[in-house]
Amino acid sequence: MKTKLTLALERTLYDYCREAGTMAVEEVTMPNDAGIVDTLSYQELPSGDIEWRCYELKVTKSDFHSKAKLSFVGHYNYFVLPLKLYQAVATEIPAGIGVLIYRPFTKELLATATETPTAPGYLTVMRPPRRRELAVPASQLTTRFIAAQAREVHKAKQMATGLKAFSTERLYQELKKRHQHYDVYDPEANFYDQFIADTQTTAVTALQDELDALNLEHHQLLEQLRSQRS
Repeated sequence: MKTKLTLALERTLYDYCREAGTMAVEEVTMPNDAGIVDTLSYQELPSGDIEWRCYELKVTKSDFHSKAKLSFVGHYNYFVLPLKLYQAVATEIPAGIGVLIYRPFTKELLATATETPTAPGYLTVMRPPRRRELAVPASQLTTRFIAAQAREVHKAKQMATGLKAFSTERLYQELKKRHQHYDVYDPEANFYDQFIADTQTTAVTALQDELDALNLEHHQLLEQLRSQRS
């Protein structure tokens, strides 16, 4: 499971890439056992050349020191880090690797914004990257990029389809996974309590609608009887 901070970095980086005029996708598996790029971006330059950028997102020291392979296979490669983590590991970052620093929007910044931000924070370039040759064939990068985009489209279509795409058994399994987040002291924050409350409210509303319909029908019958008697 991704942490809240990791998701914030992902979302902010995605917006950052879009604003820069590049296409980006998360979690792209590389060929030749080159690992998984956290975020890969693609941009066609005015010259017609294609530029690839790879981003590794790290939020803790242990995450930074993980034995997982760093997939810096692009023309330009970056770490995306919170400021505190950068300050702790700055001397360990290899030469030529760029660094983007993530900062969350504060209430003060949000109060002065003329438009509502689409991301939870913003990125600044702490260290520019150095261009290098691709570590894998460009054609394979293109293929993996398209495959990752297709995966995201499939996920989006599943979301659009809603719960109809999942069996009752699958939904039950997903609900069970969330029991660890149950907070007995804050019922309003619990999915289970919200679900039960919504179900009860729906049931009461449905019963009330049915009762109102029966009362209306009863009233109409009484009116018919009165008119027949008169």
